[in-house]
Amino acid sequence: MKSSLRSLIRPCFLEGGYRFAGKAEDIAARFGFEQVARLASNENPSPPSADALAKAYEALLSGNRYPDTTHDALIAQLQSVHGQYPVVTGAGMDGVIETVVRTIISPLDRVVISTPTFSFYDLAVKAQGGIIEHIQRLEDYTVDRDAFIESAWDAKLSFICSPNNPTGTVTSPDDIAAILEEIKGILFLDNAYVEFSGVDYLPLLDRYENLIIGRTMSKVYGLAGLRVGYAFVPDWYLPYYTRAATPFALNAVSAAAAVGALNDLSYADRFIAHVRRWRERFVLEIPYPVAPSGANFVLVDMSPYTGREAADALARKGVLVRSCESFPGLGETFIRVSIGEDWECERFVLAVASL
Repeated sequence: MKSSLRSLIRPCFLEGGYRFAGKAEDIAARFGFEQVARLASNENPSPPSADALAKAYEALLSGNRYPDTTHDALIAQLQSVHGQYPVVTGAGMDGVIETVVRTIISPLDRVVISTPTFSFYDLAVKAQGGIIEHIQRLEDYTVDRDAFIESAWDAKLSFICSPNNPTGTVTSPDDIAAILEEIKGILFLDNAYVEFSGVDYLPLLDRYENLIIGRTMSKVYGLAGLRVGYAFVPDWYLPYYTRAATPFALNAVSAAAAVGALNDLSYADRFIAHVRRWRERFVLEIPYPVAPSGANFVLVDMSPYTGREAADALARKGVLVRSCESFPGLGETFIRVSIGEDWECERFVLAVASL
């Protein structure tokens, strides 16, 4: 009976799926640590700001009611910080990506992705029956602009992540503009880590009607567990996203916390400064090649170790990092290391030097 029911599942979901990082509690229990340095998931190690917590608690008192369907307060706050661009929201960046793909992609439509990169783009496209074409980045992990344009010029949708996960590579606004000039479809520019880069892509929205810029409150604002994503979109696209979005996907507590977080920009500024300081130290102190990064993590080539071997060895020293063998097109020798608290980063530097 089970085997016959299994045949009802779409082939693309019979295996694979998103690969999660390991769990700190598993490492702690296995190797006897009270605290594990959690450097695998690109999180902000600090609790949310006091304003975010206060707003979340206030919203929780009305948890018996459905959230605002349009999240006007959050959108107004985002626009006050970033400018008067049309904004959509979702349950994390993943929710925004899913909805964007749902509005555009039908079975057998082609989607182009600059890779190696965040694997969820593939999952979201497969869920709609789209056909994926990966365009390999160059040796320095920059986007192969000409090859990307050649492939994406007639695709309905394409993806570039900048700063890129897992390499940290920043694609210049000029390169993004050059791509937008040549392609007919929509470019989804994933800016999950953009605050750490100092690069501003938002002015491109004034020039191009085929650009969507996805962002998140998970990283710099410390709301990863509350799943708040948003995107700046062309005005013409706004009603279609709204029709395709899952009703009440972003809950009231998360939206309120995001409003509070945006009230305290100094919280973000402190974390950005912390990240930049440790990025420089990692380059200087890690005895393995570190790729240039504009994000809150670095990519480290652990050769002659594989990424899995290095991650396992570091786990035995109380450090959780992300092995990158699950990122197609990257190779087997890399780990991705988030920037955490000072003690976590110090433990990693000592641990990696002793391998």
